[in-house]
Amino acid sequence: MYQNYSNIEYVKPAGLDLKDRLVGVQRVTKVTKGGRAFGFSAIVVVGDENGVLGQGLGKSKEVSEAIAKAIEDAKKNLVRIPIKKGTLPHEQKGKYGGARVFLKPASEGTGVIAGGAVRAVLEAVGVHNVLSKSQGSSNPHNVVKATFDALLQLRSPETIAYQRGVSINKVFNG
Repeated sequence: MYQNYSNIEYVKPAGLDLKDRLVGVQRVTKVTKGGRAFGFSAIVVVGDENGVLGQGLGKSKEVSEAIAKAIEDAKKNLVRIPIKKGTLPHEQKGKYGGARVFLKPASEGTGVIAGGAVRAVLEAVGVHNVLSKSQGSSNPHNVVKATFDALLQLRSPETIAYQRGVSINKVFNG
């Protein structure tokens, strides 16, 4: 599902205490010759609030069934995100479709300064202090995917040191 990222670590849902957050439910309509057929589309993010995150989409004629399908889909797409002391390791931009998201680490006590879909994703992954800005499309599907794009591009200091072939001290002091 996620391509073009070199440092993605997929996670199995077994043994994780996953909490789901409903981002949005939309009523969708299919127009047929017999009239309109109504259904529902739900987008959900799941996370263990400790660096594991997944997002899913479910569609059904019933709201509860759509949400259940979305949760199952989200559990199939779990990835590990590097979190450093309750915030992000560095600034990052993400985009998907017309949505753009900017995430910036914040000091202890700042809280999650984010709205709507971005807040749901950041709280599910376990980020407690972050500043964010969402631009462009406010469509929750695109905003969630743009936030995922930003989070998947994050690299921990250990990963950066390994990729550069230097010690961690050199990453911070050099």
